[in-house]
Amino acid sequence: MIDVTLSRISKQFGKVNGVEEVDIRIRPGEFFTLLGPSGCGKTTTLRMIAGFYYPSSGRILFGDRDVTYLPPHKRNTGMVFQNYALFPHMTVFENVAFGLQVRKKDKTFIKDKVEQALKQVHLQGYGSRRIDQLSGGQQQRVALARALVIEPSILLLDEPLSNLDAKLREETRLEIKKLQLELGITTIYVTHDQAEAMAMSDRIMVMQGGAVQQLGSPQDIYNRPANRFVASFIGETNLWDGRVEKVENNEVYVRITDDLLVCGLARNASSDCSLAPGSAVTVSIRPESVVEAGGETFSEPNGALSGDNNRVTGTVVISEFVGASVNYVTEVGEQPLKAMFVNQSHRLRERGEKIAFHIPKEQLYFVGHGGL
Repeated sequence: MIDVTLSRISKQFGKVNGVEEVDIRIRPGEFFTLLGPSGCGKTTTLRMIAGFYYPSSGRILFGDRDVTYLPPHKRNTGMVFQNYALFPHMTVFENVAFGLQVRKKDKTFIKDKVEQALKQVHLQGYGSRRIDQLSGGQQQRVALARALVIEPSILLLDEPLSNLDAKLREETRLEIKKLQLELGITTIYVTHDQAEAMAMSDRIMVMQGGAVQQLGSPQDIYNRPANRFVASFIGETNLWDGRVEKVENNEVYVRITDDLLVCGLARNASSDCSLAPGSAVTVSIRPESVVEAGGETFSEPNGALSGDNNRVTGTVVISEFVGASVNYVTEVGEQPLKAMFVNQSHRLRERGEKIAFHIPKEQLYFVGHGGL
């Protein structure tokens, strides 16, 4: 197992900043994910680690070895591309064996290693098949076997599941995570899929505009987002813009509208957020943190009024039954509010019905908002 250090690496494409000052250490044996929307710099960062791009500034180290300007074939990394990059004129065996043949290994060694790699990805007996005889999931596993057969120090995966259907994607991500744990290999994974990142990763680096927005465990990033972008990008959330009305006994009262006041705790705030009275803030409320308040409805005004415990009344706009949960989009006055309830004898409400909600003050999270 080996660690990877990116020491203030940046990459410019002409006058465009692709990546800006990424400064991280990826631990030995860690499953580390680069997460963000298209164009955020995550694939550019991965390609610099692989050696397909050289950074404009900064250094890349594998352990104590400076690999900043080494070509890819001298870095001992295995890479799985988004489109798999398999050779269509070769069999499965020949595709997996290719890296070992380039390294001029003998035929017996290659045969044993390829068979072992195919067994690892549950493709025993598929060696003689052509690539066009395989399903998308099988092709993905061939690409993974080809990356693993050379026994790389670091495994790099660039959105490897994006071409699979939803069920196969879930099954394959479990296989990849299980295999990574068995091998103990340092793995760097690129995706724009939050569910993939949350399910597979030891740590996640969220990127936007070429810059790191937050680095932490899935729990930290979900429960304590560093800013409004992270709060909105990671999972579902309700974002209500308002101003701090008062702070009293570590409780923060935020005025959302004239008739909507909510209360949260001062400790639940991002570092970019000022909680001084009059400051503009955004309140993040996760749908699963919203509680049905006993089926009652409450008269206006909505919200926290000296210990009213953030009770609000929502009018159902959309209701969704998705098996494990019931999801609602409601309107609380002028504010949209999404709520999610675990499906345990919950009565599905219809459009236009009212639901009384309680939002525990411990579940409100404050992030900065410069637009007010």
